[in-house]
Amino acid sequence: MTRKVRDVMSPGTAAVEPMTTVARAARLMREQDIGDVLVAYDCDLFGVLTDRDIVLRTVAEGRDPSATPVGSVCTHPPVVTLSPADTTDHAVELMRQHAVRRLPVVEHGGCPVGMVSLGDLATTEDPHSALADISKAPPNH
Repeated sequence: MTRKVRDVMSPGTAAVEPMTTVARAARLMREQDIGDVLVAYDCDLFGVLTDRDIVLRTVAEGRDPSATPVGSVCTHPPVVTLSPADTTDHAVELMRQHAVRRLPVVEHGGCPVGMVSLGDLATTEDPHSALADISKAPPNH
């Protein structure tokens, strides 16, 4: 049975504007217990900031997170996205092709409506896999 992205995605998204500081985005990620935020102006998706971007492009490069705008360290366009109507098979293929673990889900006009992660796909497509078990576990703070 082919599933749709809308059936497995995490609804809602956290978003910041490109001039938001990395420190503020990191606090938002902590508050919402998430590993990424979208960088956008309303429905105009500019990029995606991940916890990995913060570590590699900010901290490891000696940049000040309180002064560095997320727009300068996030993954820039073209941002690979999905529609809620896309299949989970398509999501898996895009993740493979672009070597990403998370994809923004956008509706017509590019408005973000959710995120789909490798863990989301694992828990629905192969619920008995090790990745699914890890993805279902509560986060360790």
